[in-house]
Amino acid sequence: MGTTKVSTSALKARLEKARAEHGAWANCPVRDVVDVISGRWSSLLMTALAEHPCRFGELRRLVPDISQRMLTQTLHELQRDGYVHRVVFPTKPPGVEYSLTDLGHSMFDALNVLIQWADDNHAAVTAARLRFDSEKESA
Repeated sequence: MGTTKVSTSALKARLEKARAEHGAWANCPVRDVVDVISGRWSSLLMTALAEHPCRFGELRRLVPDISQRMLTQTLHELQRDGYVHRVVFPTKPPGVEYSLTDLGHSMFDALNVLIQWADDNHAAVTAARLRFDSEKESA
């Protein structure tokens, strides 16, 4: 997957355009779209759903440290933003299955690059944090 480099001046121009078109930072389209995806559980759930559709209970087993409330809330947010599709089956009790939409798959493609980068660079980031913290303590 190729990446496009954006110059600092081009990035600043985009940010200025967003501010001019949408007002304060709270209305920034980038922050608005990335807000749900950057949540604590969203990337884990999207990773699970990228493999195959899952029922609620399967998602609970795949992400065992998420509470039922947070799982429900995160799936609802992902569904609201158009990344996740929810299907209810007419069984007793009703079965519910979640899957990524086309928009969700396209978001996951981009998210997966960040996930891979984080995995590849976790040790370097951890080392940088330790250096920073030890320098700060000795100052």
